Amino acid sequence: MGKVRSQIDEGLAKFIQDQHVFFVSTAPVDPNGHLNLSPKGLDSFRILGPTTVAYLDLVGSGVETIAHLKENGRIILMFCAFSGPPTVVRLHGMGRVVEPCEAEFDELVSRFPQYESTRAIVVVEVTRVSNSCGYGVPLMQYEGDRNHSFAWAKKKGPEGLAVYKREKNRQSIDGLPGLSE
Repeated sequence: MGKVRSQIDEGLAKFIQDQHVFFVSTAPVDPNGHLNLSPKGLDSFRILGPTTVAYLDLVGSGVETIAHLKENGRIILMFCAFSGPPTVVRLHGMGRVVEPCEAEFDELVSRFPQYESTRAIVVVEVTRVSNSCGYGVPLMQYEGDRNHSFAWAKKKGPEGLAVYKREKNRQSIDGLPGLSE
């Protein structure tokens, strides 16, 4: 049933691009630290090459993924088919965080829609691609994206977002360094 690949082929790329939600998981080195699992949506994911992907990291209440990547780089992304044939795809790899203050940011962010709440871009060098049946994943219908994040960011405004990031995104819940700015 399952299959392991070394890169994202054309068929998997189409499957991944058709999904409306994906999940990101990271963990700190400390076995007593908190694991992180986050759902992601919107038009925030790009396949940059057969072994490289990237997604927009939007302002949120925590900064666990960023902190874990800065500490050890380990990451897994999971895509599930909630409609159509049952499929689950996992992308294992090493991730890095590209913040707005870095030279590479402008070129990468140009590949995505402009969101006021973008705080970083996560780039993943994929080391293992696997897919499995997904028989246990329920069938569900996509109704649309939520606009709460956009409304919240607009209400905060650029200065309010900057303050929020300084207050909430400087370190993880385990005290690991988060955003630089």
